[in-house]
Amino acid sequence: MHDLTLPPDPSDKSRGVATALAALLGPFGAHRFYVGKTRSGALMCVTLGALGVWWLYDLIVVAAGDFRDINGRRVSRWDPEVPDTQSTEMLAQEVDALRGEVAELAERLDFAERLLAQPRDHAPSLPTRQP
Repeated sequence: MHDLTLPPDPSDKSRGVATALAALLGPFGAHRFYVGKTRSGALMCVTLGALGVWWLYDLIVVAAGDFRDINGRRVSRWDPEVPDTQSTEMLAQEVDALRGEVAELAERLDFAERLLAQPRDHAPSLPTRQP
């Protein structure tokens, strides 16, 4: 008996790319090659998308988000990139370091402004010589 359960995770392939390929190069099976279905892609290419019928069907299925890749996972996400938690943590550390540097620069600027705000003596005092 076959296991009919499909993987719950969506495909790592982009639905937007698959839809564009199906719309532009669909009769040649480009969207099928993209998701790894090379045999059906080649068959679609030879039959020109079964004279448009198979191509139209695939175009609707891909655009609806029910198309599946070679592993049986749905090509449903427009942007399949998953954020990398390690790079997110590194970015947070860099932002914290930048905040510290900005705070230090603000302190230096405040100190410089206080120095510039102090009144100056316009005539420097020269040492007097006594005979």
